[in-house]
Amino acid sequence: MTSIETASTGERVLDVEDRPSPHIWLVLSLQHLFAMFGATVLVPILTGLSPAVALVSSGLGTLVYMVVTGFRIPVYLGSSFAFIAPIVIGSQMAGVPGAMFGAFSAGLVYLLVALLIRLFGVRWLLHLLPPIVVGPVIMVIGLGLAGIAVSMATNTAGGGDYSLTHFLVALFTLGCVLVFAIVLKGFFTVVPVLLGIVCGYVVALVVGLVDFAPVAAAPLFRVPDFTLLFAGLTGATGSIPWEVLPLLVPVAIVTIAEHIGDQVVVSRVVGRNFLVEPGLHRSLLGDGLATMLAGLLGGPPNTTYGENIGVLAITRVFSIFVVAGAAALAVVLGFVGSVAAFILSIPVAVMGGVAIALFGVIAASGLRTLIEGKVDFGEKRNLLIASVILVIGIGGAVLKIGDLMEVSSMALAAIIGIVLHAALPGKETAGDTGAILGED
Repeated sequence: MTSIETASTGERVLDVEDRPSPHIWLVLSLQHLFAMFGATVLVPILTGLSPAVALVSSGLGTLVYMVVTGFRIPVYLGSSFAFIAPIVIGSQMAGVPGAMFGAFSAGLVYLLVALLIRLFGVRWLLHLLPPIVVGPVIMVIGLGLAGIAVSMATNTAGGGDYSLTHFLVALFTLGCVLVFAIVLKGFFTVVPVLLGIVCGYVVALVVGLVDFAPVAAAPLFRVPDFTLLFAGLTGATGSIPWEVLPLLVPVAIVTIAEHIGDQVVVSRVVGRNFLVEPGLHRSLLGDGLATMLAGLLGGPPNTTYGENIGVLAITRVFSIFVVAGAAALAVVLGFVGSVAAFILSIPVAVMGGVAIALFGVIAASGLRTLIEGKVDFGEKRNLLIASVILVIGIGGAVLKIGDLMEVSSMALAAIIGIVLHAALPGKETAGDTGAILGED
């Protein structure tokens, strides 16, 4: 058992295998819970699914992921934004059970890709993704979400008009996170996100941005509205809605690309080669099983969360026990209505201030990859590849295929970057591939 007081004061406060002291374990796990909560419950709200089921499925999915990866990768799995539109359309076509059948089937794609990596290894992937591709893609993952963070920080709760009050609350929250993370010492440096949210919440309460009505109306205990095993499954051509498969299954290509990017980021942050040990095949397998479990319960598909990776980067607390604690808390909250409602009462502006810091840390990790990969930007090919990836990804370009599917800007930027690197001469200038994961 390791305490914050006796942990290393260097790169790591708590390493992956370190277990925090009981009196701070709960606080550290709550920090991760707060970081993922807003996005995880937003997806079911937008798709008509149950937020309580989303909490339970994300918590259980994270625990499944940890078991599959041998409790060696400290990431949290929450609701995937990439599936929002397909789930809405799929629910209209074949009802919620039909959409869940499609989401479950998308998880099978993860299993297939994991098998291919298990058979043929991961080194080929590192050649496809040198620093000149990985660095800008990581920056896109963070900066591509910048608009969402700024909108949360500056707009009213409904995402409408600009609000100076909201923006000032967001800036105050951001300032608190920075002060707790950098200026203060000791315990404050490992829970800056949580303390920033608390301070921002107090200020938001003073200026009248907090609504306690939903908290008072929420029941103490509740059983989530699970849609178990596609209960009530019907389709246009029979009991199995095959028509939803072309809509939902191809989205797995997008989320797999995002998964790989997140694994590179967390490997960079923690300083371990997670793509090799425990292996990208195990990581994809765990993510796929988590998505399939969510489909069986009636929750949105899961994906690794950049918000929680940002928490790792800021706090330097990499303990798998802390992330597992957050997963257990999420499952419990799915059955405790009043506590979940209280967390939902946190104003969007407060979370916007936190998001600015967390998403920015991810983008900075991409810049670090370019620097440590020794990418030569004196070479025109490298300059052009990075430029195209950044503009496509941050600019929001999407590739629409018919009326049922579109490739997100993040995934499209990654695909174009890979193609450009493969097609343009001068691959030897693309940077040290081993530097992506801190290898010699």
